[in-house]
Amino acid sequence: MAITVIIPTPLRQFADGSSEIYLEAATAGDALEKLTAQYTGLRKHLYNDQNVLRNFVNVYVGDEDIRHLDGPQTQVKDGETIMIVPSIAGGNIAAEARAEGDLPALTNEEMARYSRHLILPEVGLEGQRKLKAARVLMIGTGGLGSPMGLYLAAAGVGTIGLVDFDVVDASNLQRQIIHGTKDIGRPKIDSAKDRLLDINPNTKIESFETRLTSENALEIFKEFDVIVDGTDNFPTRYLVSDASVLTRKPNVYGSIFRFEGQASVFWAEKGACYRCLYPEPPPPGLVPSCAEGGVLGVLPGIVGTIQANETIKVILGAEGILLNRLLLFDAWKMTFRQLKLRKDPACPVCGDNPTIKELIDYEEFCGLNLPTEEKPMEEITASELKSLFERNEDFQLIDVREPFEYEIARIPSAKLIPLAQVVARLSEIDPAKTAVVQCKGGVRSAKAIENLKAAGYAGRLINLKGGIRAWSDEVDSSVPKY
Repeated sequence: MAITVIIPTPLRQFADGSSEIYLEAATAGDALEKLTAQYTGLRKHLYNDQNVLRNFVNVYVGDEDIRHLDGPQTQVKDGETIMIVPSIAGGNIAAEARAEGDLPALTNEEMARYSRHLILPEVGLEGQRKLKAARVLMIGTGGLGSPMGLYLAAAGVGTIGLVDFDVVDASNLQRQIIHGTKDIGRPKIDSAKDRLLDINPNTKIESFETRLTSENALEIFKEFDVIVDGTDNFPTRYLVSDASVLTRKPNVYGSIFRFEGQASVFWAEKGACYRCLYPEPPPPGLVPSCAEGGVLGVLPGIVGTIQANETIKVILGAEGILLNRLLLFDAWKMTFRQLKLRKDPACPVCGDNPTIKELIDYEEFCGLNLPTEEKPMEEITASELKSLFERNEDFQLIDVREPFEYEIARIPSAKLIPLAQVVARLSEIDPAKTAVVQCKGGVRSAKAIENLKAAGYAGRLINLKGGIRAWSDEVDSSVPKY
């Protein structure tokens, strides 16, 4: 059967940049085997060492997850589409919590402010009072949190909680539109609060300038009706999901990477949670962050606005929320796809016999605080690298970024070998010479060193701590930072 396999953005670098691959296959498993035979670099991202599909990768035939069909043996029809979906990561809350008589009245000023809502039969006076009564907790005030906060405040949500501990950086302003140039260096939570109150002084802002942890999440969550996930890392995403399940709150989810976004409403009381979709996270370093992979500035605006839309619908008790559905958005191709989600009876937190009944160590769960190896990776600072150049040391500098990054900024004499190609081009690195490996910030270069060692490279490998950004800070400020 002639079928099409859709390759998501994070994995395209391992498929020669292709977004769609055309294959002849009779089953989903057959298609994936042929795909990974053609693009060998994809295999470790799809299969574990036991040759089993990884738990953080879902495969859909049409709009159905093959886990709920016949697994890899799921038959495919001629012309059908297989989509690989890796992690990147009804009801009325206010009305359930408050009787009609407890809903707050609207002032004349609020009547005028929300007039376009009031004349919508789907919202009306009662719906606007529900919004005023609602308490929404936003995790993060960055790319996703910016449009979420702006539209939730503008819509008249009575109380918005903000959880964030970061400060505004110039690189944020390309997409984090809740902040401005004047806010660079300020705590994001202060900048966001000022902007939201400027939009709607009727909205009460409750600030939590802290990192969300297993120790404080349940206490913070319990006073809110809806949790909106604007996080950008896997430990916090699983923490938000588990805490939402344990406090019986809906979790309005969104995630972004480069040009692609995901959105859903996870609500264990009524359907699937995040763990039902992705039972476990990818290993550290396997999925690049937006800082490493980039993100189109308008993408979080679109996905965050979708989250705000779903939050409002949850508060109003509207039909058609993204419950048990995963919305996929590709900003570059301007396409939307919807995939079905199902509650997993074996889910460890929301299933029939849950084993997770309290919050766990999510750094450990995501493999981020495992014991350090006996021989830690050798590193060099940018200043020490400069000294190597000045002493005319005989070494080689390997840049594992992408070609378009190399065009933006480079360190003189660096040889470009992108991370995805570094093992295949191992012969281009001389084991008789010390190799200093660099990327943007030091993450991909560390991964490259791990890959080279695993492939049997015998030469000395040193990671440039902080990457080319450190070179710009410590050695040559004329090298652009991006």
